Amino acid sequence: MPPSDASSTTPAAAPSGALSVEGIFGPGAVRTQSVRASRWGKDGESYLALEDAPKGGQDIVRYAIADGQRQVVVAAADLVPQGASAPLGIDSYEWSADQRWLLIQTNGKRFRRTNALSDYWLYDTTTKRLHKIGGDAAPSTLLYATVSPDSRRIAYVRGNNIYVEPIEGGAATALTRDGDDYVVNGLADWVYEEEFSVHRAFEWSPDSRRIAFLRFDTKGVGTFDMVKNTGGQYSQVIPLQYPKAGTTNSAVTTGVIDVVDGATRWFKLTGDPRQNYVPQISWAGGSDALFIQQSNRLQNRYNVLLGDPATGAVKPIMVEKDAAWVEANVAPEWLNGGHSFTWLSERDGWRHLYTIDRASGRATLRTPGKFDVVELLNVDEKAGYAWFIASPDNPTQRYLYRTTLSGTPKVERLTPANQPGTHSYDIAPGEHWALHTVSRFDAPPVTDMLDMTRQQPLRTLAANAPLAQVIGNTGLPATEFFRVDIGGGTQLDGWLIKPPGFDPAKRYPILYFVYGEPWGQTVADRWAGAQGLWHRMLAQKGYLVASLDPRGTATPRGHDWRKSIYRQVGILASADYAAGVRKMLSTRPYIDPARIGIWGWSGGGAMTQNALFRYPDLYKTGIAVAGPTDMTLYDTIYQERYMGLPQDNAEGYKNGSPINFADRLKGNLLLIHGTLDDNVHYQNQDQLVDRLIHFNKPFTMMAYPDRSHGIYEGENTSIHLYSLMTRYLETNLPPGGR
Repeated sequence: MPPSDASSTTPAAAPSGALSVEGIFGPGAVRTQSVRASRWGKDGESYLALEDAPKGGQDIVRYAIADGQRQVVVAAADLVPQGASAPLGIDSYEWSADQRWLLIQTNGKRFRRTNALSDYWLYDTTTKRLHKIGGDAAPSTLLYATVSPDSRRIAYVRGNNIYVEPIEGGAATALTRDGDDYVVNGLADWVYEEEFSVHRAFEWSPDSRRIAFLRFDTKGVGTFDMVKNTGGQYSQVIPLQYPKAGTTNSAVTTGVIDVVDGATRWFKLTGDPRQNYVPQISWAGGSDALFIQQSNRLQNRYNVLLGDPATGAVKPIMVEKDAAWVEANVAPEWLNGGHSFTWLSERDGWRHLYTIDRASGRATLRTPGKFDVVELLNVDEKAGYAWFIASPDNPTQRYLYRTTLSGTPKVERLTPANQPGTHSYDIAPGEHWALHTVSRFDAPPVTDMLDMTRQQPLRTLAANAPLAQVIGNTGLPATEFFRVDIGGGTQLDGWLIKPPGFDPAKRYPILYFVYGEPWGQTVADRWAGAQGLWHRMLAQKGYLVASLDPRGTATPRGHDWRKSIYRQVGILASADYAAGVRKMLSTRPYIDPARIGIWGWSGGGAMTQNALFRYPDLYKTGIAVAGPTDMTLYDTIYQERYMGLPQDNAEGYKNGSPINFADRLKGNLLLIHGTLDDNVHYQNQDQLVDRLIHFNKPFTMMAYPDRSHGIYEGENTSIHLYSLMTRYLETNLPPGGR
């Protein structure tokens, strides 16, 4: 249940003083500039970019970093299939290891949250010939095609089976044959994709002899039927196998296939495959073992294993456990000739980088200190360093650090001290260069080519000057970042946007933007895109706009902060929020206690409902978008990770679900939901509406037909949505100082 897709949209308002919904979300909006589809050359001294070609399609262009020299590597004109009049559009691409073959993904169609259903073509750079893979496959029916490390074969998923075919052309071979409506090979089921970020569930071995994969048997998983109503004379039922909290999961097994003879061997993992998860598999620094992370259903114990592809036997390396939950690691980096690997763990109360000895499981701490590693970026054993993102002193910001990989750990900050904000880095091989992006809440992102040796930009690639001008023209004071002390040693991070011409002697309405679940963070000193501009538009109208991060949110404030929410999601955070709002009322007399509003999306929608129902005398108006109303209606992996099993925490599920407090509603409530939301099902809104009717509670609701969780599909949807919310606030939470 991550924050809404809409929060990451990038349109900006037209550069005029007064912001408007049309100017922020409409076709004439200024767009955020970014570096498009770039990737590093192997030499670390060049990068490739996709650029629109003059006559259609895209060129793949190489830029030398030092002097910016440009060279077209593959021209769009070379990517015109026989009999076609236009070049292939490039959704994504991959080079073979020998750099001869270019694998092009095109014609992508929607599959869950991405356009993964695609056509794939191979371009031979030596002969300049182009051929389509997949044989007689219907258009846009292949998924996650990838080239073998030896550049001889392509593997992909089609019809829920794994196929391979020769890279130079020829018949495809099905490596699995039992894929059907219920059995899925090499492709994650819905809940693994949503909660573990597993999309392609197969991996080539480094020697290209085998493919390791996950097989999902979804028989027994509950089917949720969504209904599409806008497509014609009759409705269309769209079935979705979706395991809700406490119900049956897919049976997930881990196998390995010999590419030549097709023989499959299954790894001998212990436990019921429906009561355990395999969040991540990867090859263990070579082809002799598969690295497997296996979790129990509660996700508080991870077995880290090595699997023998020749026998299927598994050998334990270590166990990672927690009284609350454990997060899966991404595929580790292998060091010391494959004898050790990188691992992120919270075992000492902070999320730190360790190196783990493969034979003994012994862990060596590489990032000592009372801070969290937010993300591991690069590991270079030859250079002797690991680069990572952290922010020890300010959890609202992000900076680049590095640490040594051997000897006494030496942690050093690389982002200069005079550069506050949120920094991200895409580091080139050799660590000489990086694509560096920095933004602040009041400053749109700037991307430059960074000389890592001097921490100085070589050139700016995307300045976003028009967006910066938009902010400069709003007339708003700088956003205030602060902390609120709610007692008991707990301080909440927050931000506040004040109206232009703010007068502290007057009282203003305040709108709080909330998420408040253990997945996201709203109080961050980074550019917030179109949604952030909408908040500024409201401030221009005379609102205070604020946000707080209660305990349990995914901020780098240590294990205890994040895990405090365990088994009490919806309960602790809503209490923290209410305490924070009350403290702000007592210390900021310009906040009008009669005009307090709150809004949020997804988990923030649930938090908005909890706020209005649990604290009806505090909040006057709320807008809940796509919010889960009953925890038992959400998926197994997310809800059970943070709440335990419903049968073991019945009171927690009951008390954390806003629907059970609907009878307390006093204020104004607007409910918004997309009817084809495959994440937080529209069922949530229907059940809450039914409960509110039962208690004769007045409310307002809006259903967006056949829209998903992000409510963005279709012409003018975002304009309609944000116009609706703006009107509702102006009517029920009148703006302006008094």
